[in-house]
Amino acid sequence: MGSSEKLHVGILSSPGLGHIIPVLVLGSHLATHHNVSVTIFVITSGSSLAEKELLKSANKSKLIDIVEIPAVDISNLIDANTKMVTQLCVLVRESLPVVKSVIFAKKHILDALIVDLFCTEALPIAKEFWLPNYVYVPCNAWFTALTVYCQVLDKEIEGQYVDQDEPLKIPGCKPVRPEDVVDPMLDRNDQQYSEYMRVLGLGFCLSDGILMNTWEDAEPGSLKALRENETLKSIVKSTVYPIGPLCRRDEQIIDGSDNRNFVLKWLDEQTQESVLYVSFGSGGTLSSKQLTELAFGLELSQQKFVWIVRPPSEVGADKSFFTTGKEGDDTPQYLPEGFLTRTQDFGLVVQMWADQVRILSHPSVGGFLSHCGWNSNIESITNGVPMIAWPLYAEQRQNATILTEGLGVAVRPKVLPTKKVVEREEIKKLVRTVMQYREGKELRENVKKLKMSAEKALSVGGSSHNSMCEAIKDIEKRIHCYKKSTSEETVQKANGKGHI
Repeated sequence: MGSSEKLHVGILSSPGLGHIIPVLVLGSHLATHHNVSVTIFVITSGSSLAEKELLKSANKSKLIDIVEIPAVDISNLIDANTKMVTQLCVLVRESLPVVKSVIFAKKHILDALIVDLFCTEALPIAKEFWLPNYVYVPCNAWFTALTVYCQVLDKEIEGQYVDQDEPLKIPGCKPVRPEDVVDPMLDRNDQQYSEYMRVLGLGFCLSDGILMNTWEDAEPGSLKALRENETLKSIVKSTVYPIGPLCRRDEQIIDGSDNRNFVLKWLDEQTQESVLYVSFGSGGTLSSKQLTELAFGLELSQQKFVWIVRPPSEVGADKSFFTTGKEGDDTPQYLPEGFLTRTQDFGLVVQMWADQVRILSHPSVGGFLSHCGWNSNIESITNGVPMIAWPLYAEQRQNATILTEGLGVAVRPKVLPTKKVVEREEIKKLVRTVMQYREGKELRENVKKLKMSAEKALSVGGSSHNSMCEAIKDIEKRIHCYKKSTSEETVQKANGKGHI
């Protein structure tokens, strides 16, 4: 590319706030810090109010161009028992013809295509249009290593992974406890396992490079393994680029009411690091019994809190993934009787949605009871807030282990919340541990050191900044190679016609 030309990158996102948000963040980062023109293609779910509001707000940005791909009807391909990962993969797959036509219409301005980890089946489209192509993993390197190595585990291990007596060994990485595997690996007989193997596992092998939302200091072992271990390198032949931690600095406005301002004004009245923020992300839900125990645990702790609540679900912790949105402002009937009255002096309950980034960055917030989605983990770390790890679905159990055993920035219940109800007394102890006890001070010191490490990685000359620059150089090199290949092909075709 000439020095006067501006690189133009397309990014394809799968549906769901947990996927769209990190893609928007990546696009904004490329535009703001690396002078790259960005077009984001979003496959929409068509069922989430919060998703619609997020895209509407993001469309107002002059930094990036957003192209929404309308949701396709997959009702004839799924049923009430279809797991979330299967729904996601089927929805993306059925959208590919539209994705192809949309990218074709833009191919004259695109120099490369980045797809998120659930859109790897779109990589052949990029190759067909001679576009350098990359996979963006908005998660950590340990998750990536497990996903990649699952191709080997699938052949070596008989029966269910969760029934194994020993942790699953990944070359060069910390072993994964059977109970910590990602959701699709919980049942090898379910369709979402085969989807996971096909879309995520094999997808990593097709790209020119893998961008990951992590950084060197956070995961030196797993990153080294992905780069240097011969077994992993034989599966993933493309270069790994840790470019994180990228996260929202100023959250897009989703809730148009006064909820945002009301929460922040309430926080303004509290003392520094005195409030526990409680949220289970854009898709997480609790059972009725667990919701009740959490309410009583918060009440018993007598610790100030802001709790983002949504109706309970008895059919799965990820029930709200495709339907996140704002409900009415009436009193939630699913909380214990009298709870709001008894906690009104020290607690604030907000229904469905709140401005998480502004809450976590508020000086009054001193802890975060989190579902351990990687976006939320990074938002907490980059604001120096220690956590109570409460994993629910996807790769969140692995994330919880990184936070507690690897980084030392969180505590967690004795048993997985998805296996057994965590009772109120244990919740009270967890809250007080993070907010009041000596152990909480150690967590806070650790997370503040990690925050500084993250800032250094993203600064000019830092490891993640340099890694992003290397990825951009790789794109430019491949563009040159592709242009040379296509021009030679054109000459050969012309010569061929000349002989006829």
